[in-house]
Amino acid sequence: MLNKYARAFFTRVLTPFASFLIRRGVSPDTVTLLGTAGVVAGALVFYPMGEFFWGTVVITLFVFSDLVDGNMARQLGRSSRWGAFLDSTLDRVADGAIFGGFALWYAGGGDDIALCAVSIFCLASGQVVSYTKARGESIGLPVAVNGLVERAERLVISLVAAGLAGLHKFGVPGIQYLLPVALWIVAVGSLVTLIQRVVTVRRESAEAEEAAARSGAGPDTPGTDVAGDQPRQQGSGAAK
Repeated sequence: MLNKYARAFFTRVLTPFASFLIRRGVSPDTVTLLGTAGVVAGALVFYPMGEFFWGTVVITLFVFSDLVDGNMARQLGRSSRWGAFLDSTLDRVADGAIFGGFALWYAGGGDDIALCAVSIFCLASGQVVSYTKARGESIGLPVAVNGLVERAERLVISLVAAGLAGLHKFGVPGIQYLLPVALWIVAVGSLVTLIQRVVTVRRESAEAEEAAARSGAGPDTPGTDVAGDQPRQQGSGAAK
C-alpha cells in the first residue's frame, strides 16, 4: 500500500541526487550494493547493542538507496535482468539483517525469548511473503493481490518504532514498548498477507487450469524456482 503512494513522492525528491551521482559516473548497481551494506551494518552493529535510535538513523540514510538506484536506471534508460535480480536479492539481505538485529538484541541484552522468536518470525515470514508472489508469477499467474503488510509497511512500522524506542535512552519514559508492539503487528500482518497471497494463487491456479481444460490445452506450469520478488521495472525500487 505504501509502495504505491510514497514511492512517487520520494522519487521526485531524490531525482536531483540521482542525477548528481550519474554525473559523477556512479552506477545504479554501486548504489544498490553500498545501500545494502549500510543497512546491514546499521542493523547488525547497533541493534544487537540496543542502540535503536542511532541504528535506525544509519539504516534510514541508506535505505533510500533502493529508490535512488531505480531513479538512476530510469534516467539512464537502462533496464536489465541483472539489475532486477541484484536489487531484489539484496532487498532480502537488508530485511534479514534488520529483523536479525532485533532477534540478536532480544536473545542477548534484551533478554526476551518470546520477542526473539517474534523477530525471527518477522524475518522468515517477510521472505516467504515475497517468495509467494515471485513464485506465482514465475508459473504464469498474475497474483493480483498486494496484501495487508508488504515490504514498505514492514520497514516503516519496524524502523519508526525502533527509532522512537531508542529515545528511551535519552530519558523518554515508556517509549521502549513501541518496538515489541510493532514487531507483533508486523508478525500478524505478514501472516495475514501470506494467507492472502496463497489463497489468491490457489484461486488463480484453479481458474487457469479450468480455462486450459476448456480450450483443450494443458496447463503451463514451469518448474523453475525463484527466490526474489517481482522484478524491478526500468530499475525501479523495492520488492514487496
